[in-house]
Amino acid sequence: MDMPKPTDAHRKLERLAGAWKGTETMQPSPWAPTGSQAEGRIQNRVALDGFALVGEYEQWKDGVAVFKGHGVTIWNPADECYEMYWYDSMGQPPEVFRGTWGGDTLPLISKNARGWARMTYTFPKPDRMVSRMEMSTDGKTWTTFFDGIYDKLTSA
Repeated sequence: MDMPKPTDAHRKLERLAGAWKGTETMQPSPWAPTGSQAEGRIQNRVALDGFALVGEYEQWKDGVAVFKGHGVTIWNPADECYEMYWYDSMGQPPEVFRGTWGGDTLPLISKNARGWARMTYTFPKPDRMVSRMEMSTDGKTWTTFFDGIYDKLTSA
């Protein structure tokens, strides 16, 4: 039996691969009542023979890593969408974000007991990634939690 091969949908994850570093603007929230700036560091790599993207994320403020996350993103051919399984240092159960590419943009949405979250990645040029995390209580009205602009340091 021949082993399966990654499809074009799997290869689209390569766009996120590499080491990224950038500035994040946090909007006012319970975690930062007046808003704040942070540095985001992302290390993504293609894994499992091209079938997954594995990522490590750290947010830094004043020389200290204040938040960490780990994501595994796959293409789900049965549902024809991407799924990102997200674990982080908040200690909550993993979140599952789902979505599909539209041009240079990948929006991923999650719903859990606390409400909705939407993480959107956009690539305005090859070595630049822009992200936005938004929150919603009803899945219709969204509030920006943070915006990030990252430059690619190395390819994975």
